[in-house]
Amino acid sequence: MTTIVPGGNTHRGAPDRRDAGGCVRGSDYAVLSRQVKRAGLLARRPGYYWVKAATNLLLLAAGWAAFVLIGPSWWQLAVAAFLAAAFTQTAFLGHDAGHQQISGSRRVNVLLGRLHGNLLVGLGYGWWVAKHNRHHAHPNQVDRDPDIATGAIAFTRQSARARRAPGAWLARHQAWLFFPMLLLEGFHLHLAGVRALVGRGATSRANTSGTTRLVEGGLLLAHAAGYLTVLFWVLAPVQAVGFLLLQQGLFGLYLGCSFAPNHKGMPIFGKDHKSDFLRRQVLTARNIRGGRITDFALGGLNYQIEHHLFPSMPRPNLRRAQALVRAFCTRNDIAYCETSLTGSYAQVLRHLHAVGGPLRPELEY
Repeated sequence: MTTIVPGGNTHRGAPDRRDAGGCVRGSDYAVLSRQVKRAGLLARRPGYYWVKAATNLLLLAAGWAAFVLIGPSWWQLAVAAFLAAAFTQTAFLGHDAGHQQISGSRRVNVLLGRLHGNLLVGLGYGWWVAKHNRHHAHPNQVDRDPDIATGAIAFTRQSARARRAPGAWLARHQAWLFFPMLLLEGFHLHLAGVRALVGRGATSRANTSGTTRLVEGGLLLAHAAGYLTVLFWVLAPVQAVGFLLLQQGLFGLYLGCSFAPNHKGMPIFGKDHKSDFLRRQVLTARNIRGGRITDFALGGLNYQIEHHLFPSMPRPNLRRAQALVRAFCTRNDIAYCETSLTGSYAQVLRHLHAVGGPLRPELEY
C-alpha cells in the first residue's frame, strides 16, 4: 500500500554538482534541464500537431457522417464507441494546448484548447487548466493536489476514516467499483466545467473575466445544443438516450483509464512536506511501458515523469527525453517507476483496496 510521506525532505544527500572546473552547476533539475534543452527537446513541433488536429477532425467528421447515414438503428451504438475514442483523442489535444505545447503563442494555445475542449468535446477548458496546474505544482500532496482531494474516491486512509454512510460503504468497496465509476467521469467533467463558469468558488478563479465566461459558456452551449439536437433529430428518443449513455460512458472510461496509471498508488506527501521540484515530480509519477501504439492510445501520458518535469515539452519529444531523464535519475539515486499498463492498474486497485481497509472490520489492519 502507498503510505503518506510526512513533512520533511526527500533529499538523500545532495550530490556533487560541480563540473570539471570546480564550478557549481546548480540544482539537479537545472542540470537535467540544460541537457534537455541542448538536445532540442523543448522545441515546438507545429507540423506534428497540425497533422494530429486535422486527423482528429477527420475522425470526428467521419463518425458523425456515419451517424447521419446509418439513421435510427441500434447499430449506432458502434458509432457511439467510435466517437467516444475520437472525443478522448480530441481531449488529449486540449490537454497539450493547456500546457502550451502546441504553439509558442499563448493566445493560439488558448484558442485551440477552447475549440478542442469546450466546443468539440464539451469540457470546460478554463476550469480544467486551473485545476490541472494545481495538480502539476503539488502532485499527490494532501490538501494541495485537487486530484486526490475528497470526492467519490478516497485516496488516503485518513480520508476513508472520515467518511460516513454512504461514503463509507463506497470507500470499503472502491477497488471493485473504480472502473465502473469511471463510466460516470465524462458526465462529471461536463458538469464541473459548467459549475466553474456559473460559480464563484476557487474552481472558477480562472474564469473571473466576463469575456472568458461568455466565450467558454457559449462554446459549451454550442456543443451541448449541437450534440443533443443531432441525437434526438436522427434517432428515436430511447435510441438517443442509449447512444448518449454509451458514448459519454465510454468517453469517461477511456479518459479515466488513461489518467489513472499516472499517479494513483504512488507515494502521497503530507501537506507540510518539502522536497525539491525534481524529486517531487519523479517520485509521485509512474511511466507506462509500450511502443507507438501505447503512445497513441494514452496520448503521451504514458511518459508521465517526463511530462511532469517538462510540461511544455511537445508530446512527440517525450519518448526521446525518457532516456535522458531515466539515466539522470539512475546517476542521482532517484527512484524511477516504470511498469506495464496492466501492472499499473493492479497497483492502483491494491492501493484503493488498502485505503478502504479500516472500514472493513471483518479484516485485521
